[in-house]
Amino acid sequence: MPKIKINNADIYYQDSAPDDHNKPVMVFAHGLLWSSKMYDKQVAHFQDQYRCIAFDFRGQGQSQITKSGYDMDTLTEDTLELLSTLNIDKCHFVGLSMGGFVAQRIAIKHPELLLSLTLLETSSDPEDPKLAPQYRKLMTAIRWLGMKRVSNKVMPIMFGSTFLGDKSRKAENKEWLLMLQGNRKGGVTKATTGVIERKGTYEQLGDISTPTLIIVGDQDAATPYPKSERMHFAIKGSKLVVIKGAGHTSTVEEPEQVNTAISNFLECCV
Repeated sequence: MPKIKINNADIYYQDSAPDDHNKPVMVFAHGLLWSSKMYDKQVAHFQDQYRCIAFDFRGQGQSQITKSGYDMDTLTEDTLELLSTLNIDKCHFVGLSMGGFVAQRIAIKHPELLLSLTLLETSSDPEDPKLAPQYRKLMTAIRWLGMKRVSNKVMPIMFGSTFLGDKSRKAENKEWLLMLQGNRKGGVTKATTGVIERKGTYEQLGDISTPTLIIVGDQDAATPYPKSERMHFAIKGSKLVVIKGAGHTSTVEEPEQVNTAISNFLECCV
C-alpha cells in the first residue's frame, strides 16, 4: 500500500478505489495507539458504495515517526494535505477518539470539505486534569519498559468488558493485544503527548453545520457517554447512537452495530 510525503512525514494510507472518481469518498481517521486497521470491518462493508480511504497518523501504524508535529492542529494539517494530494474535494469523514479530535477541527475550519461527519468515542474537551497524570505515568512506563509490559493495563481502557470477556473472541482479543504491543515507543510517546496536551473545541461546536453522527459505546471508560451527549447538545441537528456491549473501540468490538448506525445516518443525510 502507498505512502505519501506530507509535511515532511511519510504517511501510509489505503485507498479502496483510487481510480474510481464516481464513488462518494469516505475517509477514516483512527484512534491513539492504533492504525487504519481498526476500520477494516467498515471498509469491507462500505467499499462497494464508497471510495474508502483510511490512513495512519504520523508516528503510528506504518507512518513515519517524526521528531515533532503531533499536536492536533498539525495532525489536522496532515489530514487536509492528504485530502488535497489525493484530489478529494468532499468526503464523509469518520474519526474515532484522536481521529475525532482532528475531525472536529476540520468540520469547524473547513466545512466545505465535508459531506458528513461521524465522531466515535471522542470528546470536545481538553484532557481531564485528573486523568492527565495517569496518562503521563503510562507514557513514562512505555518509554522505559516498552509497550508489551504495560499492554495489559491499556487493553481495558481500549475495550469493554464484553469484548475482553468473550471466550469465543479470544483469538481476536489476542490479535489486538499483539497489535498494541507492536507499537513503536518513539511514535507512541509523542502521539500520546499530543493527545494529553490538546486544546478543547467545545466552544466552537456550535459553528458546525455539517450533518453529524456521534457514536459511543455503552462501556467506554476512556470517553464515557456524557462526553458524547455534551457534543450532541452543542452540534445542532446531530444524531447520537449508543453501541451496546462496546468500549472505546466499537469499530472492532461491535462492527455490525457501527456499520448499521453509519449506514442509516448516511441514507438520511445524503
